[in-house]
Amino acid sequence: MRRFKAVDLKVETKPDLTPVSDADRAVEEAIRGTLRRARPRDAVVGEEFGKTGWGARSWIIDPIDGTKNYVRGVPVWATLIALMEYGKVVVGLVSAPALGRRWWAATEGGAWTGKSLTKASRMRVSSVSALEDASFSYSSFGGWEKRGKLDNFLDLSRACWRTRAYGDFWSHMMVAEGSVDLSAEPELSPWDMAALTVIVEEAGGVWTDTAGVKGLEGGSLVCSNGVLHNEVIDRLNGTTIRS
Repeated sequence: MRRFKAVDLKVETKPDLTPVSDADRAVEEAIRGTLRRARPRDAVVGEEFGKTGWGARSWIIDPIDGTKNYVRGVPVWATLIALMEYGKVVVGLVSAPALGRRWWAATEGGAWTGKSLTKASRMRVSSVSALEDASFSYSSFGGWEKRGKLDNFLDLSRACWRTRAYGDFWSHMMVAEGSVDLSAEPELSPWDMAALTVIVEEAGGVWTDTAGVKGLEGGSLVCSNGVLHNEVIDRLNGTTIRS
C-alpha cells in the first residue's frame, strides 16, 4: 500500500510483455523473508523470483495479482498466497488491502472473509440453477480471442442474466461469496490460480480449466457454484449441452 499511487513507482515490461513494478518485487521478497524464518525447509514458487527449495510442501506466491490495475491506481489488486502439500493446494489466502478485503480457506476448514480471524464470516456459493438467472464475471475479451474461443465466450455471456468484468482474483472470490455465479479467465499461470481454487472449493463451488479438467496446468480457470459448471464448460467449448 505504501507504493500504491506513488509518483516514483518504477514499472518495467517483462519478456512476456506484462508489467512489473518495484512493489511486486518488494512484496514477494518480504513474503519470502518471512517464510525463510518460519518455514525454512519448504519450497517457494513466486511469480517474480521463480522456485527455491524443494520438498513435499511448497508456497505459491503472486505478490500483486492485477499489476496493470495497481500501476494505474485502480484498487482491484491482491496478494495471493497458497500452500501446496504433495501437489494439492491445502491453504489459500487472498489479501486486497486497497479494497479492505481478505479471503482465506483451508482444506476441510471452510472458506472465510473478514478483516480478522475474530471478525470473519463463512462464505457459501449461490444456489442459482439456470444460466438465464446467473451473473457472470470475467477479465477481458483479448485472451478469449487469442485462444480462438471468443465466439463461445460471447455465447456464454449472452446466455447469462448479467455480465460484468470485475476481473482477476475478484471475479473468483465473488463466486465464493455467492455474489456472482460463475467466473472465467482463459490465460493464467499457477500462481494466479492456486490460492483461489481452495477458497472456491471450500465455499462449495467447483473449479476447472476451460476444458473441464481440475488442475493448475491447464493455463485457465473457470469457477462456478457447481450447479452451472457443466453447462458453462460446454458453452465455452461449443459442445452439446448436457442435461
